[in-house]
Amino acid sequence: MKSLHIIKIGGNVIDNSENLYNFLKDFTALDGYKILVHGGGKVATQLSETLGIEAKLVDGRRITDIETLRVVTMVYGGLINKNIVAQLQRFGTNAIGLTGADGNFIRTNKRPVKTIDYGFVGDIDEKSIDAKGIGKLMDAGFTPVFCALTHDGEGQLLNTNADTIASALAVALSDLFETTLIYCFEKKGVLMDVNDDDSILRDIDPIRYEELKKKQIIHSGMLPKLENAFTAIACGVKAVVIGHSGDLGELKKSKPFGTRLSRTI
Repeated sequence: MKSLHIIKIGGNVIDNSENLYNFLKDFTALDGYKILVHGGGKVATQLSETLGIEAKLVDGRRITDIETLRVVTMVYGGLINKNIVAQLQRFGTNAIGLTGADGNFIRTNKRPVKTIDYGFVGDIDEKSIDAKGIGKLMDAGFTPVFCALTHDGEGQLLNTNADTIASALAVALSDLFETTLIYCFEKKGVLMDVNDDDSILRDIDPIRYEELKKKQIIHSGMLPKLENAFTAIACGVKAVVIGHSGDLGELKKSKPFGTRLSRTI
């Protein structure tokens, strides 16, 4: 089975031109099949303010009304996505920028209104991803770059969390590839001490994770990402790596990179 790396980058990479340049250079150097997933919430918020559109967040989640949807479509699907694609072409990666609507690759359902109306936000289920279609695109020599936009199949674009898209892609494509999901952010990995960047936990399996959680060693802000990561592993993903974008090049050298989560250590 061929190997596949699915890498999600956050704002600390996107918002810094030097970080982005170095990351994309390292991304290009990775061998084999690969997919890049990105958001761009900070840039979207800045543009909203410039246009006089109030950015509304509840518990860190963006409320996507029609005006906000127009902004994130411009920012995610246009400005950020095409900038990344252009730079990857510069480095020799034949990238193709995509929303979930392109190729009908990611179809989602508009989030139902419960206590909060999140607006035009898409939720992913097990039928959302066209894994075979994406596989054919990569077999044809293209490297997909997905932004945080999907669609409902009825002509409506939807804002969808980039972490969730990356995880869903990894699970869906694990039937076709030996898939590793990588989350690149501003820390070197999962830390024993959130104030010590060198206190990295190199390997965690489900048993050790439960022990660390009981002892409250892992920072609470990391728990949702880890829960999603272990769910992905349980659904067929080979491993999940969480680490700093600047260390991605270590993979090419077969050196330890960030924190590796797997079924067993």
